[in-house]
Amino acid sequence: MFKLITRQPLIVNILAGLLFIFILGLIFVQSLNWITHHGEAKTVPSVLNKHISEVLELLEEQGFEVVIQDSIYNEKLKPGMVTKQVPEPDDVVKVNRTVYITVNRTLPPEIDMPNLLGYSFRNAEMVLNNMGLKLGDTTFKPDFAKNSVLDQTYNGNRIAPGTKIRMGSTISLVLGSGIGNIDLTVPNLVGLTYEEAQALLDAEGLIMGSVVADPMVRDTALAFVQRQSPGAKTENGFQLRIRPGQMIDVWLSVDRPVKDSTGGSSSFSPNANE
Repeated sequence: MFKLITRQPLIVNILAGLLFIFILGLIFVQSLNWITHHGEAKTVPSVLNKHISEVLELLEEQGFEVVIQDSIYNEKLKPGMVTKQVPEPDDVVKVNRTVYITVNRTLPPEIDMPNLLGYSFRNAEMVLNNMGLKLGDTTFKPDFAKNSVLDQTYNGNRIAPGTKIRMGSTISLVLGSGIGNIDLTVPNLVGLTYEEAQALLDAEGLIMGSVVADPMVRDTALAFVQRQSPGAKTENGFQLRIRPGQMIDVWLSVDRPVKDSTGGSSSFSPNANE
């Protein structure tokens, strides 16, 4: 073979080489058209609002590759439904083209519970909507901050900001109703534990204001109210009045004080809590 080539004139070998390269190129081009299905096209069917199992079967039967590109959560759609596709429905593309789809999640994603305390009702409602949460019941509690969020609850329990919660969950709000029009006598809290005083104020629709604890106090809940402002009575024995939604400040001590008639303390009984 080698001798045959060397016996031929150089120009013949060059032409033979060029012919061989041309034939190889022609074969490659023809096979490339076959491999890439050049000239073959199909219309992409619409798979929107169809379940992912049905979509996979439909597209693969028509020669398309399917890739789940993303997932979102839409409570208005059933889980597993296709919400978006690329290429768009009715687009004409080559066969074996990849179709990218977005699927509605089976479970809602978890998000952090926002801190709505102190927000106005309208702002709180806007935050809930933006985060994909639902507004539940709204109840009112006497408070000078009218229509402000005093508390946030989930399934009847208080939910702290930052707690993980499923998108689509229902959050109920406690709002301030403003200062009531009914006059109440100022309750005498002196001598009560902090927990007892808080319960009494809640029952009267009043608010625990500033709490000043003695340095010796280790457990605020078990400490005793030593003094309050406003007091229950003036020094002349005049009964003071207050409206629902207003605040009473308290001072706490480890020892139970002896009540006086004004809502202050006259002396301490060291053995009172033994």
